[in-house]
Amino acid sequence: MDIIGGTILTGTLDIISQSLTIPVLIILLILFILAVIDLGSLISEFSSRKKIGMDEIKKLIYEINHSTTQDEIKHVIQNNKQLSNSDKQILSEIADIKDLTPKSREALACKMVDNEEEKIDSKLKKTDIIVKIGPTLGLMGTLIPLGPGLAALATGDINTLANSLTVAFNTTIVGIGAGALAYFEARIRKNWYMKYISDLDVLSDAILDSLENMKEKKKDDLRW
Repeated sequence: MDIIGGTILTGTLDIISQSLTIPVLIILLILFILAVIDLGSLISEFSSRKKIGMDEIKKLIYEINHSTTQDEIKHVIQNNKQLSNSDKQILSEIADIKDLTPKSREALACKMVDNEEEKIDSKLKKTDIIVKIGPTLGLMGTLIPLGPGLAALATGDINTLANSLTVAFNTTIVGIGAGALAYFEARIRKNWYMKYISDLDVLSDAILDSLENMKEKKKDDLRW
């Protein structure tokens, strides 16, 4: 015996699911295009990206540590060819911090580095969304046409079944492809940005330590 109102409920669900077909296909197409565009952006970023090795980091730390004034620290930073413009700007601002206690100076420097990390997270959000939403929409695009396809099979309508299966397979491929491409892009960028933040953090600590040493030395000179 049929459940009372079951026909109305299943009919409503069928209308809702079928009405989602076009939106799902459009969003899937947009996500795939965005993933391809982002791949081009990744290649461009790779070609213009400045790489800084461990030896250069050591050299910078030594030069910063041996600096005697804030201007000298900024000179070391600005004249380094391996640092990006954003690195130079942040490190120079940290080196230019004045009239603060050591803890306040450290807190401000940490906040500036954290702000860069937040900017990076916002850059990665787009690819993270594609990674999560792409396969989900691909699955939806697979299941939605199967309803009419199976109904057509019951009546012997092979053409409708074939069309439904074609849509189902295509949406699966596009959804998984967009997600896989975005995942590849996100992983590469995360490796780049993790190193970038790590280098920025180390150099900012070196600057803070050098500034503190300058302050202590100045106090000793005044005592004498």
